[in-house]
Amino acid sequence: MAVSKLFPTLVYSARLTGAAGQRLNERLLRECRQLSLDDAAGRRWSAQKYPGGYTSYGSVHRMHEMSPTFAALERAIDRHVARFAGSLDLDVAARKLAMTDCWVNIMRRGAAHGLHLHPLSTISGTYYVRTPRGCPGLKFEDPRLERMMAAPPRLADAARENRPWVVLPAEAGCVLLFESWLRHEVPANLTSGERISISFNYGWF
Repeated sequence: MAVSKLFPTLVYSARLTGAAGQRLNERLLRECRQLSLDDAAGRRWSAQKYPGGYTSYGSVHRMHEMSPTFAALERAIDRHVARFAGSLDLDVAARKLAMTDCWVNIMRRGAAHGLHLHPLSTISGTYYVRTPRGCPGLKFEDPRLERMMAAPPRLADAARENRPWVVLPAEAGCVLLFESWLRHEVPANLTSGERISISFNYGWF
């Protein structure tokens, strides 16, 4: 008897390590907070569509083209995207995977980010700048879930790859990558601290 694991869903995580990574994170933290103060359009957009938090998604969403600090983050992430693309066996020899969008998210107490995906992108991800203890991780949905018409519930101790939902913890200094079609959400932040992250997309067209 043999059981084959077909069509895996891969998620990549890595830490930007060393003193240089720590200094970059400190600069990013300052710039994220300053942006939330300067970006009046983003605050108005967030008040309507991101209650309890701030995001520059609707106002300033190409930070890697505007800030040398975010450009440095882009260069650091590029290496990880190349490794992840290799793990996926993506044929990107003819065109380069390049960052197309990059924006800031600050989740204060009560802020949540509903279930969504990133259309028209190839690889998406998040870099965690600040993650207070107890803040929510990133919750991924099994992409086959809507097709499981007659499936019994999973066991409480089911293997992670067999669960309908998997939450990966948010850790400051870490980058998380996934294919852009994979639906995900961030549950409400129930801590009093700010959960600060930078989200981004990569495309090859």
